[in-house]
Amino acid sequence: LASGVGTGIPQGDPAQSYLDAYETRPWLGLLNGNQVLFLQLDHVYSSSWFLGLLAWLGVSLILCSIRRQWPSLQAALRWRDYATPRQLSKLAIAETIPASDSREALNGLARELNSRGWQLLPQEGRLAARKGVIGRVGPLLVHAGLVLLMLGAVWGALAGHRLERFLAPQRTLDLLDRNGDAQLSITLNEFAIERDSAGRPEQFRSQLALSTATEPLLKEISVNHPLRYRGITIYQADWSLATITLQIGGSPELELPLQSFPQLGEQVWGLVLPTRPDGTQPVLLSLESEQGPVTVFDESGERIGLIRPGGSAEDVGGLPLRVTSVMPASGLLLKRDPGVPLVYLGFAITLIGGGLSVIATRQLWAVASDGKLHVGGLCNRNLTAFAMELPKLLASLPAKP
Repeated sequence: LASGVGTGIPQGDPAQSYLDAYETRPWLGLLNGNQVLFLQLDHVYSSSWFLGLLAWLGVSLILCSIRRQWPSLQAALRWRDYATPRQLSKLAIAETIPASDSREALNGLARELNSRGWQLLPQEGRLAARKGVIGRVGPLLVHAGLVLLMLGAVWGALAGHRLERFLAPQRTLDLLDRNGDAQLSITLNEFAIERDSAGRPEQFRSQLALSTATEPLLKEISVNHPLRYRGITIYQADWSLATITLQIGGSPELELPLQSFPQLGEQVWGLVLPTRPDGTQPVLLSLESEQGPVTVFDESGERIGLIRPGGSAEDVGGLPLRVTSVMPASGLLLKRDPGVPLVYLGFAITLIGGGLSVIATRQLWAVASDGKLHVGGLCNRNLTAFAMELPKLLASLPAKP
């Protein structure tokens, strides 16, 4: 339930965004922005109450392992001795077969079990056998893996770092250490957007140059193909439009920054441009992709023109306006999570433990007495299959009289 709350509410946004988002429409009709911030629902997974729940769950798993799973494993490793037919008759599976030589039948059963990989403890006139004891280790490994996974998650939440930046081509992002020294410089050499036939983005690719004090490194990242370098993971997360290059009349080319206009749409960028030297009669240039077109609106909101990037100049308010190019920016997400190795190790141990838990632990006892062979067995899972296997096992013994 707690994790679900973190899925339902955006995480890690500025505080003001929650106040604006839930001012008129409370979350689930219950919580306004101030209450969301007070309850730490803007950062659920690193909140004190969520970490407390993780600690509670971890302690519960550890205590369960100590009080239940460890004693269960110890009990499975100890040989239990059933010496009389009456004791075997009380087991979940019990069968008695006549034999002309019960001792020979017992020896034949021992040879058959040994050939099938059972562990044996033969004694005078009886034997004990077991198979699949490794399955009892499974629950312990599952609990240990979950505890490691939670420790890694907590470590990452408390000591990890997350940074989102839009980077235009040939721009550099410098990462500093705690002393203020440059730890890593990331330069975006190229950024490309692959689109389908309808013009919709399909893939984003960034050519990055990473420079440190020791060596330069050139790498490409794309969606679902991040770069991991010295504990930092760089994801291709988003894209935007950075600048637009214009030529007004006979002026030189001007590279001007673009800004987003969420009031016009989810992915709309634009620029307010005056058309007179005194700053009057402004126009709004808006576009949705680097391919254009650039829509021109006057100050009253009427559309007065359409300009294609790289095309010919268009008359805007009496001025010839030409759009030379539009430069897209790469949205990079940088994460440093020291808990990732523990999380991966926890997952691996949990998967191994889950696989071992599927293995059934079978125990079997046999007592030879008075021309009969008494056999009984126990199984911690899939008892029906063991009950069907036992008659086939006994059928391989020396023929009955």
